[in-house]
Formats: sequence, C-alpha cells, structure tokens
Amino acid sequence: MAELTFTIKKHLLVLSTGIKGWTKEVNIVSWNNRKPKLDIREWDENHEKMGKGITLNQEEIIELRKLLAEIDFEELGLE
Repeated sequence: MAELTFTIKKHLLVLSTGIKGWTKEVNIVSWNNRKPKLDIREWDENHEKMGKGITLNQEEIIELRKLLAEIDFEELGLE
C-alpha cells in the first residue's frame, strides 16, 4: 500500500473537540504533494493520526457555500 503524505498548509477552524481529545477541524491540506484542498476531518492532538474526512476543491466550496446560505435550519429540524 502506498504511503499517504500530507501537509497542513493552513489551519482555519476547530469545529469541535471529542471526548478523547481529537478535534474536528477545517484546514487547507496538500495530500501526496498535490494541490491543496479544503479538508474537514478529525485529528489527534499531534496531527499524526486522522479520521475519515472530506476534501473540497474551490468549485465544490462555492457550491456548498451557496447551499449553506439558503438553508432554513429550523425547517430541517437541525439542532
């Protein structure tokens, strides 16, 4: 299995912290020396281990931003 490499180019936000100390974060990350993407996932305290996450390119971020601006959270029943 090929080795996965990553570089956190910029830390943007900690969304939450779990019971075990892992943080759900929004970062700009370059995976395997590729073009950086917006990345949302859980990380351990030292950023050595990570959970499953999602990466978004610029076009995907723009579409998500449009959706978030239009969402009626009360209508969806989200708390």
